[in-house]
Amino acid sequence: MAVQVKKGNLGDILTACNIINENDIAAAMEEQRLTGVRFGEALINLGIVKQEDIDWALSNQLDLPYIRLKADMIDPDAVRLVPAATARKFNLIPLIKAGGELSIAISDPLNKAAIMAVEQLSGCQVNISVALIREIREMIEACYGSSEQEHLGFASSAFSEKVLETINHDLTGGKLLDYLLIFILQNRLSSLSLQPMGETVTISGRRGGVSRPVGTLAGTFYPDVTQKIRKNIGSTPNSEHHSGGLLTFSYRSHPITFQISSMQGYGGEYITIRPRLSDRIPDRLADLHLPAEQEADFIRLSRKQQGITFFASRNIQERDRFIDLMLEEIDTGGKNVIILGEGPGKTTKGFPRIPIPRDEAKRAATIMKALDHAPDILIIEDATEALPFTAACKAAMRGKIVLAGLDIRGTHNALRQLLLYQQQKYYLPVFVNGLVSFKGIKLLCPECRTEYTPPAEELAAMNLDERPVAFYRTTGCDACGQSGFSARKHLVDVLVFNDEFLRIFEQSSDVAPLKNHQKMAGYHGLEEEGLRLLMAGDVSPEEYITSVVL
Repeated sequence: MAVQVKKGNLGDILTACNIINENDIAAAMEEQRLTGVRFGEALINLGIVKQEDIDWALSNQLDLPYIRLKADMIDPDAVRLVPAATARKFNLIPLIKAGGELSIAISDPLNKAAIMAVEQLSGCQVNISVALIREIREMIEACYGSSEQEHLGFASSAFSEKVLETINHDLTGGKLLDYLLIFILQNRLSSLSLQPMGETVTISGRRGGVSRPVGTLAGTFYPDVTQKIRKNIGSTPNSEHHSGGLLTFSYRSHPITFQISSMQGYGGEYITIRPRLSDRIPDRLADLHLPAEQEADFIRLSRKQQGITFFASRNIQERDRFIDLMLEEIDTGGKNVIILGEGPGKTTKGFPRIPIPRDEAKRAATIMKALDHAPDILIIEDATEALPFTAACKAAMRGKIVLAGLDIRGTHNALRQLLLYQQQKYYLPVFVNGLVSFKGIKLLCPECRTEYTPPAEELAAMNLDERPVAFYRTTGCDACGQSGFSARKHLVDVLVFNDEFLRIFEQSSDVAPLKNHQKMAGYHGLEEEGLRLLMAGDVSPEEYITSVVL
Protein backbone atom coordinates (compact mmCIF):
# COMPACT_ATOMS: atom_id res chain seq x y z
CA MET A 1 0.00 0.00 0.00
CA ALA A 2 1.42 3.38 -1.03
CA VAL A 3 2.17 5.97 1.61
CA GLN A 4 -0.23 8.87 1.28
CA VAL A 5 1.50 12.22 1.75
CA LYS A 6 -1.03 15.02 1.86
CA LYS A 7 1.49 17.78 2.37
CA GLY A 8 5.22 18.33 2.57
CA ASN A 9 8.12 19.44 0.44
CA LEU A 10 9.19 17.82 -2.79
CA GLY A 11 11.95 15.80 -1.14
CA ASP A 12 9.48 14.27 1.36
CA ILE A 13 7.08 13.31 -1.42
CA LEU A 14 9.69 11.78 -3.73
CA THR A 15 11.16 9.84 -0.80
CA ALA A 16 7.72 8.51 0.17
CA CYS A 17 7.29 7.30 -3.43
CA ASN A 18 10.67 5.50 -3.26
CA ILE A 19 11.92 7.60 -6.19
CA ILE A 20 14.88 9.11 -4.31
CA ASN A 21 16.84 8.31 -1.15
CA GLU A 22 18.90 10.22 1.41
CA ASN A 23 22.03 10.12 -0.78
CA ASP A 24 20.07 11.59 -3.69
CA ILE A 25 18.78 14.39 -1.44
CA ALA A 26 22.32 15.19 -0.26
CA ALA A 27 23.60 15.26 -3.85
CA ALA A 28 20.73 17.53 -4.96
CA MET A 29 21.30 19.93 -2.07
CA GLU A 30 24.97 20.21 -3.03
CA GLU A 31 23.93 20.89 -6.65
CA GLN A 32 21.57 23.58 -5.34
CA ARG A 33 24.40 25.17 -3.38
CA LEU A 34 26.69 25.22 -6.40
CA THR A 35 24.22 26.31 -9.09
CA GLY A 36 21.34 28.05 -7.30
CA VAL A 37 18.68 25.97 -9.09
CA ARG A 38 15.59 24.62 -7.35
CA PHE A 39 15.56 21.21 -5.69
CA GLY A 40 13.59 19.48 -8.45
CA GLU A 41 15.79 21.00 -11.15
CA ALA A 42 18.89 19.82 -9.27
CA LEU A 43 17.58 16.25 -9.25
CA ILE A 44 16.92 16.43 -12.99
CA ASN A 45 20.31 18.00 -13.76
CA LEU A 46 22.04 15.18 -11.91
CA GLY A 47 20.07 12.56 -13.85
CA ILE A 48 18.52 11.17 -10.67
CA VAL A 49 14.95 11.69 -11.89
CA LYS A 50 13.08 12.86 -14.96
CA GLN A 51 10.51 15.65 -14.96
CA GLU A 52 7.82 13.01 -15.51
CA ASP A 53 8.88 11.29 -12.28
CA ILE A 54 8.40 14.49 -10.30
CA ASP A 55 5.05 15.29 -11.91
CA TRP A 56 3.73 11.75 -11.36
CA ALA A 57 4.84 11.71 -7.71
CA LEU A 58 3.26 15.07 -6.98
CA SER A 59 -0.04 14.20 -8.61
CA ASN A 60 -0.16 10.76 -7.00
CA GLN A 61 0.74 11.78 -3.47
CA LEU A 62 -1.37 14.93 -3.48
CA ASP A 63 -4.37 13.19 -5.10
CA LEU A 64 -4.27 15.55 -8.09
CA PRO A 65 -4.96 14.75 -11.77
CA TYR A 66 -1.88 14.39 -13.98
CA ILE A 67 -2.65 15.53 -17.52
CA ARG A 68 -0.92 15.80 -20.89
CA LEU A 69 -1.80 19.18 -22.35
CA LYS A 70 -3.38 19.75 -25.77
CA ALA A 71 -4.55 23.00 -27.31
CA ASP A 72 -8.20 21.92 -27.48
CA MET A 73 -8.25 21.48 -23.68
CA ILE A 74 -7.85 25.22 -23.08
CA ASP A 75 -10.78 27.67 -23.00
CA PRO A 76 -9.82 31.20 -24.21
CA ASP A 77 -12.28 32.71 -21.70
CA ALA A 78 -10.35 31.05 -18.88
CA VAL A 79 -7.04 32.29 -20.28
CA ARG A 80 -8.30 35.87 -20.20
CA LEU A 81 -8.76 35.66 -16.43
CA VAL A 82 -5.02 35.24 -15.77
CA PRO A 83 -2.42 37.70 -17.15
CA ALA A 84 0.45 36.34 -19.25
CA ALA A 85 2.96 37.63 -16.70
CA THR A 86 1.38 35.56 -13.93
CA ALA A 87 1.19 32.44 -16.09
CA ARG A 88 4.87 32.74 -17.01
CA LYS A 89 5.95 33.65 -13.50
CA PHE A 90 4.39 30.53 -11.95
CA ASN A 91 4.49 28.15 -14.96
CA LEU A 92 0.74 27.57 -15.12
CA ILE A 93 -2.00 27.65 -17.74
CA PRO A 94 -5.76 28.21 -17.18
CA LEU A 95 -7.90 25.38 -18.58
CA ILE A 96 -11.61 26.06 -18.08
CA LYS A 97 -13.96 28.18 -15.95
CA ALA A 98 -17.17 26.64 -14.64
CA GLY A 99 -19.29 28.84 -12.40
CA GLY A 100 -17.11 30.19 -9.61
CA GLU A 101 -14.35 27.63 -10.19
CA LEU A 102 -11.27 27.90 -12.42
CA SER A 103 -9.24 24.82 -13.38
CA ILE A 104 -5.54 25.30 -14.07
CA ALA A 105 -2.57 23.11 -14.95
CA ILE A 106 0.61 23.89 -13.03
CA SER A 107 4.11 22.39 -12.83
CA ASP A 108 4.49 22.96 -9.06
CA PRO A 109 1.25 22.25 -7.14
CA LEU A 110 3.05 23.01 -3.85
CA ASN A 111 3.42 26.68 -4.84
CA LYS A 112 0.85 28.33 -2.54
CA ALA A 113 1.78 31.82 -3.75
CA ALA A 114 0.78 30.84 -7.31
CA ILE A 115 -2.63 29.54 -6.22
CA MET A 116 -3.30 32.65 -4.11
CA ALA A 117 -2.31 34.93 -7.02
CA VAL A 118 -4.67 33.18 -9.46
CA GLU A 119 -7.54 33.24 -6.95
CA GLN A 120 -7.08 36.98 -6.36
CA LEU A 121 -6.87 37.79 -10.08
CA SER A 122 -9.75 35.59 -11.22
CA GLY A 123 -12.04 35.84 -8.20
CA CYS A 124 -12.55 32.07 -8.52
CA GLN A 125 -11.81 29.02 -6.46
CA VAL A 126 -8.88 27.25 -8.13
CA ASN A 127 -8.78 23.54 -8.98
CA ILE A 128 -5.34 22.09 -9.79
CA SER A 129 -4.00 19.57 -12.24
CA VAL A 130 -0.32 18.71 -12.68
CA ALA A 131 1.31 18.94 -16.11
CA LEU A 132 4.77 18.90 -17.66
CA ILE A 133 6.51 22.27 -17.45
CA ARG A 134 7.56 21.89 -21.10
CA GLU A 135 3.95 21.46 -22.24
CA ILE A 136 2.76 24.32 -20.01
CA ARG A 137 5.28 26.69 -21.57
CA GLU A 138 4.25 25.57 -25.06
CA MET A 139 0.61 26.34 -24.22
CA ILE A 140 1.56 29.72 -22.73
CA GLU A 141 3.32 30.64 -25.99
CA ALA A 142 0.32 29.46 -28.01
CA CYS A 143 -2.29 31.25 -25.88
CA TYR A 144 -0.50 34.46 -24.87
CA GLY A 145 2.02 34.91 -27.67
CA SER A 146 5.80 34.94 -27.76
CA SER A 147 7.84 36.13 -24.77
CA GLU A 148 10.80 37.24 -26.87
CA GLN A 149 9.94 40.92 -26.39
CA GLU A 150 9.55 40.61 -22.62
CA HIS A 151 11.88 42.48 -20.35
CA LEU A 152 12.67 42.37 -16.67
CA GLY A 153 10.30 45.22 -15.86
CA PHE A 154 12.70 47.47 -13.92
CA ALA A 155 11.82 51.17 -13.94
CA SER A 156 13.80 53.95 -12.29
CA SER A 157 14.59 57.62 -12.77
CA ALA A 158 17.98 57.05 -11.14
CA PHE A 159 19.40 55.26 -14.20
CA SER A 160 19.81 56.31 -17.83
CA GLU A 161 17.69 54.82 -20.61
CA LYS A 162 20.71 52.93 -21.91
CA VAL A 163 21.39 51.35 -18.50
CA LEU A 164 17.69 50.49 -18.07
CA GLU A 165 17.73 48.76 -21.44
CA THR A 166 20.81 46.74 -20.45
CA ILE A 167 19.23 45.75 -17.13
CA ASN A 168 15.86 44.80 -18.60
CA HIS A 169 17.27 42.63 -21.38
CA ASP A 170 18.86 40.32 -18.78
CA LEU A 171 15.91 38.30 -17.45
CA THR A 172 18.13 36.49 -14.92
CA GLY A 173 18.49 39.68 -12.87
CA GLY A 174 22.30 39.56 -13.01
CA LYS A 175 22.69 43.03 -14.54
CA LEU A 176 20.11 44.47 -12.15
CA LEU A 177 22.05 43.17 -9.17
CA ASP A 178 25.35 44.54 -10.52
CA TYR A 179 23.93 48.03 -11.09
CA LEU A 180 22.17 48.09 -7.71
CA LEU A 181 25.44 47.27 -5.94
CA ILE A 182 27.21 50.05 -7.86
CA PHE A 183 24.33 52.41 -7.00
CA ILE A 184 24.78 51.62 -3.28
CA LEU A 185 28.48 52.47 -3.46
CA GLN A 186 28.19 55.58 -5.64
CA ASN A 187 25.38 57.06 -3.52
CA ARG A 188 26.90 55.94 -0.22
CA LEU A 189 23.74 54.15 0.90
CA SER A 190 23.69 52.37 4.23
CA SER A 191 21.29 49.79 2.77
CA LEU A 192 19.03 48.99 -0.18
CA SER A 193 15.88 46.86 0.02
CA LEU A 194 13.77 44.91 -2.48
CA GLN A 195 10.24 44.84 -1.07
CA PRO A 196 7.49 42.70 -2.72
CA MET A 197 4.21 44.64 -2.87
CA GLY A 198 1.70 42.39 -4.65
CA GLU A 199 2.58 42.18 -8.35
CA THR A 200 5.28 44.86 -7.99
CA VAL A 201 8.58 44.95 -6.12
CA THR A 202 9.53 48.34 -4.64
CA ILE A 203 13.24 49.11 -4.41
CA SER A 204 14.30 51.71 -1.85
CA GLY A 205 17.64 53.02 -0.59
CA ARG A 206 18.51 54.27 2.87
CA ARG A 207 20.98 57.04 3.70
CA GLY A 208 21.34 59.16 6.81
CA GLY A 209 18.44 57.32 8.47
CA VAL A 210 16.01 58.21 5.68
CA SER A 211 14.59 55.78 3.06
CA ARG A 212 13.89 56.99 -0.49
CA PRO A 213 12.50 55.16 -3.55
CA VAL A 214 15.01 53.97 -6.15
CA GLY A 215 12.71 52.19 -8.59
CA THR A 216 10.20 49.40 -9.13
CA LEU A 217 10.45 45.89 -10.54
CA ALA A 218 7.68 43.82 -12.07
CA GLY A 219 6.99 40.67 -10.10
CA THR A 220 7.09 38.43 -13.18
CA PHE A 221 10.77 37.60 -13.04
CA TYR A 222 11.37 38.39 -9.37
CA PRO A 223 11.83 34.67 -8.51
CA ASP A 224 14.68 34.62 -11.06
CA VAL A 225 16.23 37.71 -9.45
CA THR A 226 16.07 36.17 -5.97
CA GLN A 227 17.50 32.92 -7.33
CA LYS A 228 20.41 34.89 -8.82
CA ILE A 229 21.06 36.53 -5.46
CA ARG A 230 20.90 33.19 -3.64
CA LYS A 231 23.37 31.70 -6.11
CA ASN A 232 25.79 34.57 -5.53
CA ILE A 233 25.74 34.16 -1.75
CA GLY A 234 25.68 30.36 -1.81
CA SER A 235 22.27 30.15 -0.14
CA THR A 236 19.49 27.74 -1.09
CA PRO A 237 15.74 28.05 -0.52
CA ASN A 238 14.52 26.01 2.44
CA SER A 239 11.66 25.69 4.88
CA GLU A 240 12.96 28.53 7.03
CA HIS A 241 11.50 32.01 6.60
CA HIS A 242 14.83 33.82 6.64
CA SER A 243 18.32 33.35 5.25
CA GLY A 244 21.33 35.38 4.21
CA GLY A 245 24.99 35.45 3.40
CA LEU A 246 27.89 37.48 2.08
CA LEU A 247 28.41 38.65 -1.49
CA THR A 248 31.77 39.91 -2.78
CA PHE A 249 31.64 42.39 -5.66
CA SER A 250 34.58 43.87 -7.56
CA TYR A 251 34.27 47.64 -7.93
CA ARG A 252 37.06 49.60 -9.61
CA SER A 253 39.34 46.57 -9.13
CA HIS A 254 38.64 46.49 -5.37
CA PRO A 255 36.65 43.66 -3.74
CA ILE A 256 33.67 44.99 -1.73
CA THR A 257 31.70 42.70 0.58
CA PHE A 258 27.93 43.08 1.04
CA GLN A 259 25.67 41.51 3.65
CA ILE A 260 22.49 40.03 2.12
CA SER A 261 19.50 39.36 4.39
CA SER A 262 16.28 37.71 3.19
CA MET A 263 12.86 37.06 4.72
CA GLN A 264 10.02 35.23 3.02
CA GLY A 265 7.02 37.49 2.49
CA TYR A 266 3.78 37.57 0.54
CA GLY A 267 4.68 37.82 -3.12
CA GLY A 268 8.31 36.80 -2.70
CA GLU A 269 11.42 37.42 -0.64
CA TYR A 270 12.04 40.71 1.19
CA ILE A 271 15.75 41.32 0.58
CA THR A 272 18.06 43.90 2.13
CA ILE A 273 21.58 44.58 0.88
CA ARG A 274 24.09 46.56 2.93
CA PRO A 275 27.84 47.14 2.71
CA ARG A 276 29.60 44.82 5.11
CA LEU A 277 31.75 46.45 7.76
CA SER A 278 35.25 45.02 7.95
CA ASP A 279 35.19 42.29 10.60
CA ARG A 280 36.98 39.38 9.03
CA ILE A 281 37.89 36.73 11.54
CA PRO A 282 41.59 35.99 11.03
CA ASP A 283 43.02 32.59 10.17
CA ARG A 284 45.17 32.49 13.31
CA LEU A 285 44.18 32.89 16.94
CA ALA A 286 47.04 35.31 17.64
CA ASP A 287 45.68 37.72 15.01
CA LEU A 288 42.36 37.96 16.86
CA HIS A 289 44.16 39.95 19.60
CA LEU A 290 42.18 38.53 22.50
CA PRO A 291 43.05 39.56 26.05
CA ALA A 292 45.88 37.36 27.33
CA GLU A 293 43.66 35.46 29.77
CA GLN A 294 41.07 34.62 27.12
CA GLU A 295 43.70 33.52 24.60
CA ALA A 296 45.28 31.27 27.22
CA ASP A 297 41.88 29.71 28.02
CA PHE A 298 41.18 29.20 24.31
CA ILE A 299 44.48 27.35 23.91
CA ARG A 300 43.78 25.37 27.09
CA LEU A 301 40.51 24.14 25.55
CA SER A 302 42.30 23.17 22.35
CA ARG A 303 44.69 20.92 24.33
CA LYS A 304 41.89 18.73 25.75
CA GLN A 305 42.15 15.09 24.69
CA GLN A 306 38.41 14.36 24.95
CA GLY A 307 35.16 16.11 25.79
CA ILE A 308 33.00 18.73 24.09
CA THR A 309 33.50 22.47 23.58
CA PHE A 310 30.51 24.58 22.51
CA PHE A 311 30.60 27.65 20.25
CA ALA A 312 27.59 29.94 20.71
CA SER A 313 26.49 32.61 18.22
CA ARG A 314 23.46 33.36 16.05
CA ASN A 315 25.80 34.20 13.15
CA ILE A 316 26.58 30.85 11.53
CA GLN A 317 29.52 32.15 9.45
CA GLU A 318 31.23 33.59 12.53
CA ARG A 319 30.47 30.45 14.52
CA ASP A 320 32.11 28.29 11.86
CA ARG A 321 35.18 30.53 11.77
CA PHE A 322 35.68 30.36 15.55
CA ILE A 323 35.41 26.56 15.39
CA ASP A 324 38.10 26.65 12.70
CA LEU A 325 40.34 28.79 14.91
CA MET A 326 40.27 26.09 17.56
CA LEU A 327 40.68 23.33 14.98
CA GLU A 328 43.86 25.06 13.81
CA GLU A 329 45.17 24.99 17.41
CA ILE A 330 44.39 21.29 17.92
CA ASP A 331 47.11 18.77 17.11
CA THR A 332 45.37 16.70 14.41
CA GLY A 333 48.45 14.71 13.38
CA GLY A 334 47.60 11.02 13.02
CA LYS A 335 43.99 11.65 14.05
CA ASN A 336 40.77 10.91 12.20
CA VAL A 337 38.78 14.16 11.85
CA ILE A 338 35.21 14.25 10.49
CA ILE A 339 33.33 17.48 9.69
CA LEU A 340 29.53 17.32 9.91
CA GLY A 341 28.13 20.32 8.03
CA GLU A 342 28.96 22.72 5.24
CA GLY A 343 30.59 25.64 7.06
CA PRO A 344 33.30 24.57 9.53
CA GLY A 345 36.54 22.85 8.65
CA LYS A 346 37.73 25.32 6.01
CA THR A 347 41.21 25.50 7.46
CA THR A 348 44.69 25.01 6.07
CA LYS A 349 44.24 21.35 7.01
CA GLY A 350 42.06 19.16 4.79
CA PHE A 351 39.35 16.97 6.33
CA PRO A 352 36.44 14.87 5.00
CA ARG A 353 33.05 16.56 5.14
CA ILE A 354 29.63 14.94 5.61
CA PRO A 355 26.30 16.74 4.89
CA ILE A 356 24.15 17.15 7.99
CA PRO A 357 20.33 17.11 7.59
CA ARG A 358 18.10 19.95 8.75
CA ASP A 359 15.67 17.59 10.44
CA GLU A 360 16.45 17.27 14.17
CA ALA A 361 16.11 13.48 14.40
CA LYS A 362 18.03 12.86 11.17
CA ARG A 363 20.80 15.22 12.30
CA ALA A 364 21.15 13.29 15.57
CA ALA A 365 21.22 10.00 13.66
CA THR A 366 23.97 11.33 11.38
CA ILE A 367 26.09 12.27 14.42
CA MET A 368 25.72 8.78 15.87
CA LYS A 369 26.43 7.10 12.51
CA ALA A 370 29.64 9.15 12.22
CA LEU A 371 30.90 7.33 15.32
CA ASP A 372 30.94 4.09 13.30
CA HIS A 373 33.89 5.57 11.39
CA ALA A 374 36.05 5.89 14.52
CA PRO A 375 36.68 9.65 14.54
CA ASP A 376 39.12 11.07 17.05
CA ILE A 377 37.76 14.58 16.46
CA LEU A 378 34.16 15.34 15.47
CA ILE A 379 33.12 18.81 14.27
CA ILE A 380 29.35 19.47 14.36
CA GLU A 381 28.08 22.61 12.66
CA ASP A 382 24.87 22.90 14.70
CA ALA A 383 23.93 20.86 17.78
CA THR A 384 21.41 23.30 19.26
CA GLU A 385 18.27 21.17 19.32
CA ALA A 386 17.80 18.51 21.99
CA LEU A 387 18.42 15.36 19.92
CA PRO A 388 21.59 16.55 18.10
CA PHE A 389 22.82 18.06 21.39
CA THR A 390 22.42 14.73 23.18
CA ALA A 391 24.11 12.87 20.32
CA ALA A 392 27.05 15.31 20.37
CA CYS A 393 27.47 14.83 24.13
CA LYS A 394 27.31 11.03 23.73
CA ALA A 395 30.18 11.29 21.25
CA ALA A 396 32.20 13.21 23.86
CA MET A 397 31.35 10.57 26.49
CA ARG A 398 32.86 7.95 24.17
CA GLY A 399 36.24 9.63 24.38
CA LYS A 400 36.00 11.84 21.29
CA ILE A 401 37.05 15.48 20.97
CA VAL A 402 33.87 17.31 19.90
CA LEU A 403 33.53 20.92 18.74
CA ALA A 404 29.84 21.81 18.38
CA GLY A 405 27.99 24.96 17.32
CA LEU A 406 25.01 26.36 19.21
CA ASP A 407 22.62 28.73 17.47
CA ILE A 408 22.28 30.84 20.63
CA ARG A 409 23.17 34.49 21.15
CA GLY A 410 25.26 35.42 24.17
CA THR A 411 26.96 33.66 27.06
CA HIS A 412 24.00 34.14 29.43
CA ASN A 413 21.57 32.47 27.03
CA ALA A 414 24.00 29.66 26.20
CA LEU A 415 24.59 28.85 29.87
CA ARG A 416 20.86 28.96 30.56
CA GLN A 417 20.30 26.44 27.75
CA LEU A 418 23.03 24.16 29.10
CA LEU A 419 21.46 24.31 32.56
CA LEU A 420 18.07 23.44 31.09
CA TYR A 421 19.48 20.43 29.24
CA GLN A 422 21.24 19.34 32.45
CA GLN A 423 17.92 19.46 34.32
CA GLN A 424 16.37 17.34 31.57
CA LYS A 425 19.29 14.87 31.93
CA TYR A 426 20.35 15.18 28.30
CA TYR A 427 24.06 15.04 29.17
CA LEU A 428 26.64 14.92 31.96
CA PRO A 429 28.36 18.31 32.51
CA VAL A 430 31.64 16.62 33.48
CA PHE A 431 32.22 15.88 29.78
CA VAL A 432 31.96 19.58 28.83
CA ASN A 433 35.33 21.26 28.35
CA GLY A 434 34.05 24.79 27.91
CA LEU A 435 32.05 27.41 26.07
CA VAL A 436 33.19 30.00 23.52
CA SER A 437 30.67 32.79 22.94
CA PHE A 438 30.99 35.93 20.85
CA LYS A 439 29.05 38.94 19.66
CA GLY A 440 29.73 41.55 17.01
CA ILE A 441 29.68 45.25 17.91
CA LYS A 442 29.94 48.23 15.55
CA LEU A 443 32.52 50.90 16.27
CA LEU A 444 31.52 54.52 15.65
CA CYS A 445 33.04 56.47 12.79
CA PRO A 446 35.48 58.92 14.45
CA GLU A 447 34.93 61.46 11.66
CA CYS A 448 31.22 62.06 12.27
CA ARG A 449 30.54 60.98 15.84
CA THR A 450 28.82 63.68 17.88
CA GLU A 451 28.19 64.04 21.57
CA TYR A 452 24.60 63.69 22.79
CA THR A 453 22.55 62.99 25.92
CA PRO A 454 20.74 59.62 25.88
CA PRO A 455 17.06 59.58 26.89
CA ALA A 456 16.12 58.25 30.32
CA GLU A 457 15.03 54.84 29.01
CA GLU A 458 18.45 54.25 27.39
CA LEU A 459 20.25 55.24 30.58
CA ALA A 460 18.06 52.84 32.54
CA ALA A 461 18.68 50.00 30.07
CA MET A 462 22.49 50.42 30.31
CA ASN A 463 22.34 50.20 34.14
CA LEU A 464 25.77 51.79 34.55
CA ASP A 465 27.50 52.05 37.91
CA GLU A 466 29.59 54.86 36.46
CA ARG A 467 28.81 56.97 33.41
CA PRO A 468 31.38 57.97 30.79
CA VAL A 469 32.40 61.58 30.41
CA ALA A 470 30.32 61.76 27.23
CA PHE A 471 28.04 59.59 25.07
CA TYR A 472 28.33 59.56 21.29
CA ARG A 473 26.38 58.59 18.21
CA THR A 474 26.65 59.35 14.48
CA THR A 475 24.46 60.08 11.47
CA GLY A 476 26.97 59.09 8.79
CA CYS A 477 29.43 60.86 6.52
CA ASP A 478 31.38 60.27 3.31
CA ALA A 479 34.25 58.70 5.25
CA CYS A 480 32.05 55.85 6.54
CA GLY A 481 29.75 55.57 3.51
CA GLN A 482 26.91 57.18 5.46
CA SER A 483 26.73 54.14 7.76
CA GLY A 484 28.00 55.93 10.87
CA PHE A 485 30.41 53.10 11.66
CA SER A 486 34.08 52.47 10.96
CA ALA A 487 34.42 48.74 11.63
CA ARG A 488 32.93 45.76 13.42
CA LYS A 489 34.69 44.13 16.37
CA HIS A 490 34.17 40.78 18.05
CA LEU A 491 33.58 40.60 21.78
CA VAL A 492 34.54 37.13 23.04
CA ASP A 493 33.89 35.00 26.14
CA VAL A 494 35.98 31.88 26.73
CA LEU A 495 34.74 29.85 29.72
CA VAL A 496 36.68 26.77 30.83
CA PHE A 497 34.58 24.25 32.74
CA ASN A 498 37.18 23.46 35.42
CA ASP A 499 36.41 21.46 38.57
CA GLU A 500 35.20 24.45 40.60
CA PHE A 501 33.04 25.80 37.80
CA LEU A 502 31.53 22.33 37.23
CA ARG A 503 30.75 21.98 40.94
CA ILE A 504 28.78 25.24 40.91
CA PHE A 505 27.20 24.43 37.54
CA GLU A 506 25.86 21.06 38.71
CA GLN A 507 24.30 22.71 41.78
CA SER A 508 22.78 25.71 39.97
CA SER A 509 19.28 26.17 38.59
CA ASP A 510 19.97 29.56 37.00
CA VAL A 511 22.86 31.53 35.54
CA ALA A 512 23.41 34.00 38.42
CA PRO A 513 25.68 31.79 40.59
CA LEU A 514 27.85 31.01 37.56
CA LYS A 515 28.29 34.68 36.70
CA ASN A 516 29.03 35.53 40.33
CA HIS A 517 31.70 32.82 40.42
CA GLN A 518 33.33 34.18 37.27
CA LYS A 519 33.27 37.72 38.63
CA MET A 520 34.83 36.70 41.95
CA ALA A 521 37.49 34.74 40.06
CA GLY A 522 38.46 37.97 38.30
CA TYR A 523 37.26 36.93 34.86
CA HIS A 524 36.91 39.75 32.32
CA GLY A 525 34.81 38.84 29.30
CA LEU A 526 32.78 40.44 26.54
CA GLU A 527 30.60 42.48 28.90
CA GLU A 528 33.62 44.24 30.36
CA GLU A 529 35.14 44.81 26.92
CA GLY A 530 31.85 46.24 25.66
CA LEU A 531 31.68 48.57 28.65
CA ARG A 532 35.26 49.70 28.03
CA LEU A 533 34.33 50.64 24.44
CA LEU A 534 31.30 52.59 25.67
CA MET A 535 33.35 54.47 28.26
CA ALA A 536 35.93 55.35 25.59
CA GLY A 537 33.22 56.72 23.28
CA ASP A 538 33.90 54.06 20.61
CA VAL A 539 30.33 52.70 20.59
CA SER A 540 26.93 54.34 20.90
CA PRO A 541 24.52 53.60 23.76
CA GLU A 542 22.13 51.99 21.26
CA GLU A 543 24.87 49.65 20.01
CA TYR A 544 26.00 48.86 23.56
CA ILE A 545 22.45 47.95 24.59
CA THR A 546 21.69 45.76 21.55
CA SER A 547 25.11 44.06 21.39
CA VAL A 548 26.04 43.69 25.08
CA VAL A 549 23.06 44.22 27.38
CA LEU A 550 20.32 42.43 25.45
